[in-house]
Amino acid sequence: MEKVKKTNNEKLKTILLTILLIAIGAGGMYAFLYFVPKTTIINKSEKEVTVNENGIADAVEKVYDSVVIVEVYQKDKLYGTGSGFIYKKDGNKYYVMTNNHVVEDATSVKITLTNKKTIETTLVGKDKYLDIAVLSFDSKDDYSIAALGSSTNTRVGDTVFTVGAPIDSSTYSWTVTRGILSGKDRMVSVSTNSKSSTADYIMKSLQTDAVINSGNSGGPLCNSNGEIIGITNMKLVSSSIEGMSFAIPIEDAVEYAAKLVKGDDVSRPQIGISMADLTQATMLYYYYGIEIPKDIEKGVVIVEVLDDSPAKEAGLKKGDIVVEVGSNKVSNMAELKYELYKYKVGDKVKLKVNRNGVEMEAELKLQKASN
Repeated sequence: MEKVKKTNNEKLKTILLTILLIAIGAGGMYAFLYFVPKTTIINKSEKEVTVNENGIADAVEKVYDSVVIVEVYQKDKLYGTGSGFIYKKDGNKYYVMTNNHVVEDATSVKITLTNKKTIETTLVGKDKYLDIAVLSFDSKDDYSIAALGSSTNTRVGDTVFTVGAPIDSSTYSWTVTRGILSGKDRMVSVSTNSKSSTADYIMKSLQTDAVINSGNSGGPLCNSNGEIIGITNMKLVSSSIEGMSFAIPIEDAVEYAAKLVKGDDVSRPQIGISMADLTQATMLYYYYGIEIPKDIEKGVVIVEVLDDSPAKEAGLKKGDIVVEVGSNKVSNMAELKYELYKYKVGDKVKLKVNRNGVEMEAELKLQKASN
């Protein structure tokens, strides 16, 4: 009996000890969750994904001092402002990237750094179709240079942020906004002429819901590592649209920036025609005497063929309707230019055109376009 009683006591002690350990464990876990910054860890396909609620301050600090305010002057009067970032240094020469539409009409451009120092810059070059411009300045001082990332390796849903000067550069300089990468390879119709609202080109862009306002143009779109993956340049504005902004993929920007720095020609090819969208049928008939066949709904109408041009040599005529460039169908001028500008000056390209209801092909050797 004594032996049995002792065994029962040992069992009781074991149970009480187990309950005590569970209580201590629960309390310790509560204390850990309460005092340690909240972190959610999700295991998905054996890959650990961490979302930190403390924010992205470290990533912002990494790029912050490389961001500049771009001040555009016309005849020594401040005309407008935008954003930009220092992306390269060669000896004592620094290079700044921004948007073409920010500096398009400038007679001089200055930048302001986060230390409030203002520096006169030189316009190295610009490209209206990609909407980038490169500025430079000489200095022996050390300035922060942005780390460039990859838009190709990003995924929809990744955290992104912008740094720039929305609205009033003196009041809201270096504002940071955060969002996600909402889409990739968005084909957005744009106007390359700041004085026209008619879309005449298509840009391949990154889409984000990070807040972008006037003045942010030319600033960086960054990943959560503080690396630049794009250059903010536009947003959709409508009472029915919210949170749709776009950026130029950094790979495209860097490719053309390198050409501008080297002084290479970035001219796009041309075929030597004046054209209009098929949707302007009434105007085409009234001004040019061109009547559109009723069964043709998409295409680009040739309203004039220039002398000594590839189009003239290929036998294209006024009233022809271009429906394909290469093997890709085109519905309007923006699409035609986008497809055409995939080629280089001197390349040969096939066009499919509709002439009086009959489709035919023409091969052209592309020549240099005037910007």
